[in-house]
Amino acid sequence: MEAFYLLVFGALASLVAALELSKTNKDRINTSSAFNSFKNNYLVVYSLMMAGDWLQGPYVYYLYSQYGFGKGEIGHLFIAGFGSSMFFGTIVGSLADKKGRKRACVTYCITYILSCITKHSPQYKVLMLGRVLGGIATSLLFSAFESWLVAEHNKRGFDQQWLSITFSKAIFLGNGLMAILSGLFGNVLVDNLQLGPVAPFDAASCFLAIGMIIILTSWTENYGDPSESKDLLTQFRGAAAAITADEKITLLGAIQSLFEGSMYTFVFLWTPALSPNDEDIPHGFIFATFMLSSMLGSSIASRLLAQQNPRVESYMQIVFMVSSVSLLLPVITSFMIAPSGVKGGSISFSGCIQLFGFCTFEACVGIFWPSIMKMRSQYIPEEARSTIMNFFRVPLNIFVCIALYNVKALPMTVMFGMCSIFLFLASVLQRRLMVIAEMHKSRSQDWTAMQEMGSEADPLNS
Repeated sequence: MEAFYLLVFGALASLVAALELSKTNKDRINTSSAFNSFKNNYLVVYSLMMAGDWLQGPYVYYLYSQYGFGKGEIGHLFIAGFGSSMFFGTIVGSLADKKGRKRACVTYCITYILSCITKHSPQYKVLMLGRVLGGIATSLLFSAFESWLVAEHNKRGFDQQWLSITFSKAIFLGNGLMAILSGLFGNVLVDNLQLGPVAPFDAASCFLAIGMIIILTSWTENYGDPSESKDLLTQFRGAAAAITADEKITLLGAIQSLFEGSMYTFVFLWTPALSPNDEDIPHGFIFATFMLSSMLGSSIASRLLAQQNPRVESYMQIVFMVSSVSLLLPVITSFMIAPSGVKGGSISFSGCIQLFGFCTFEACVGIFWPSIMKMRSQYIPEEARSTIMNFFRVPLNIFVCIALYNVKALPMTVMFGMCSIFLFLASVLQRRLMVIAEMHKSRSQDWTAMQEMGSEADPLNS
């Protein structure tokens, strides 16, 4: 392996270690032992859930290709997964609000385990069923767990600011450390122990089963609106009305869709971007480097969220702008650096520059997740939290399906340019969200002051 990759990885690891070890009391929030116990329980479960997800990721495409399917057929399988998430997401989100978030989390485990089991079959229809189940599970993963956490946190009377601690730690561990460890563990199963490409899916099932047992034995149930008088259609209408009635929620949904749409598109583009001439690049090591960048971002986010200023609505404008520039680098380098016509070899100079940009983008992803979770906890109403969160994923899944379907038709620079524009738009919308939030806060303060003045002037209170 080239020293360049080791140097980048080592530099990022040093930065993460320095940030974590240099935290002072100013960067930490004083909490209670009851909260710490609650937080640690959730982090264990979330880490197990994410391990079950990360173990599968690097081997899905490889497994399908081993079964003899071509790029077109594999592409249709991936589109089925995103389409399933788009179509069934709002339904399972509403059921989670109505029937219980704990039940929804258990359903995630069962659904994803069934999806893993289908990977043992080389039959295309069975694999398609597995993708549909996987899409449903993904919708639950990114809505039910967060909804349960926010509701349970509030039900137990913990300080609202403490949520940011759980969010940032969940991303640091679940989306960072577990991704790296899962990648290494999957590599041991497939390459070292030579158990075949299905082995990571079996291991994922085991982690999901362990997590499900912890949920069943230690979590309590909570609901959005458990009213039996409301059917799913009524819940959909209520969620849609909440989105359209509150511009803050509308903006938050648009921002999330723009960023995550760009993020998932990046997942399909980074490999051909770094090796346009079939350069020999260490995919697994680069993936681990990206996850380390994400850990760096979540570590930065934990410091930002621990402070009263800058507010999350403020600093996320900068994060989106930096993200936009980082994904514009492939477009810039294509014009400034002449492409090499030599096939194979090591990573090019252009690829090195892009790798720095991609690591920067992944650091922004690490900041994005706990920050968007914090904003969702502030603006989305509790009674329809899971439903609204899955509504946000509909335009995201539509965009990713279109991008996947046309990934060969459009030049890579066009795809990266589109992602950069979307991220710039996210920054603009974030600015609008900050302005509206400040106006709402100012009006609330004025109303409170008027009530206090009226109370002091009332002689009956004298």
